[in-house]
Amino acid sequence: MKTVQLGQSDLHVTPICLGTMTFGEQVDEATSHTILSHSLARGVNFLDTAEMYSVPTRAETYGATETIIGNWFAKNPGVRQKLIVATKLAGPPRGMDWIRQGRSGLSSADIVESCEGSLRRLKIDVIDLYQIHWPARHVPAFGVPYFDPAKDLPTISVHEQLETFAKLIKAGKVRAIGLSNETPYGVHEFIRLAEQHGLPRVATVQNPYCLVNRTVDNGLDETMHRLGVSLIPYSPLGFGLLTGKYDEHGTEGPNAPKEGRIALYETIRKQRWGRPEALAAARRYNALARAHGLTPTQMALAFCYTNWRVASTIIGVTSVAQLDECLDAWGTRLSPELLAAIDKIRWDMRDPAL
Repeated sequence: MKTVQLGQSDLHVTPICLGTMTFGEQVDEATSHTILSHSLARGVNFLDTAEMYSVPTRAETYGATETIIGNWFAKNPGVRQKLIVATKLAGPPRGMDWIRQGRSGLSSADIVESCEGSLRRLKIDVIDLYQIHWPARHVPAFGVPYFDPAKDLPTISVHEQLETFAKLIKAGKVRAIGLSNETPYGVHEFIRLAEQHGLPRVATVQNPYCLVNRTVDNGLDETMHRLGVSLIPYSPLGFGLLTGKYDEHGTEGPNAPKEGRIALYETIRKQRWGRPEALAAARRYNALARAHGLTPTQMALAFCYTNWRVASTIIGVTSVAQLDECLDAWGTRLSPELLAAIDKIRWDMRDPAL
């Protein structure tokens, strides 16, 4: 795999990124370290995590994933230099009172505090890509379909956020910055103010992008293309819906797969990925893949791997076997006829996991 440049930064990464939100919840530390080592051995140089991981989020596992990765770095001197490490600072906690003592907003001091915490847990000196996990302002995200001005509380300005990131970069603690769960407006505003005031330019946006959630295609793709910002999508397999594992027995009940995240965790099942409409759409996509001689996983990942919008696709796994399956899907090509059939399903089903 050739590396790709992230935005206008000096970061060059493989087009597949290892996501780690399962580490510390579904995946124990020893297995996590095995997955990390195998991913590196197979040539993946890009690693993504977050201060709030693992998922589902709870006080007991806050910071657990970064700690597991930091312990792996400590056990394997020299591997840090081979990797581009991305992590994310949580936006306003909104009920998660274990994050930054539950302070409701997001301040410059909060950003610095979160950065220092991530550096400490990861046992590294610099974060290559530091991302805002969700915006400080109110946005439609995580299954909320509409912007509501009434929920837009006063918070830190984009300008002040950029000034704080500039200080972290000057201090040598961060190399480049990115956004996550963002909107076209947010990307434009971060770029506009960065260029106007000579502040750091965001390199990436990490948003959901998969067959059951293509909201990126509704305008954010043009924004990112024209502004030179890279998409690093998460959940390309729709939290497992697009692997086919839930096709027969669904996501809940006695016969549902016991190992899948949606089946395991009610909090996730109640979110966008657990909607009946999302499963119905996934079943159609999975059937289409099989009809074209592909596994559902191969088609879903190839949709991202070969998409002009995507710089590097974040894959999340719970075993080495899953990791190999995702990596082996690299090189799969989708015919024009298959892509047209995919678009036909989207026209019928839209984006049920938005």
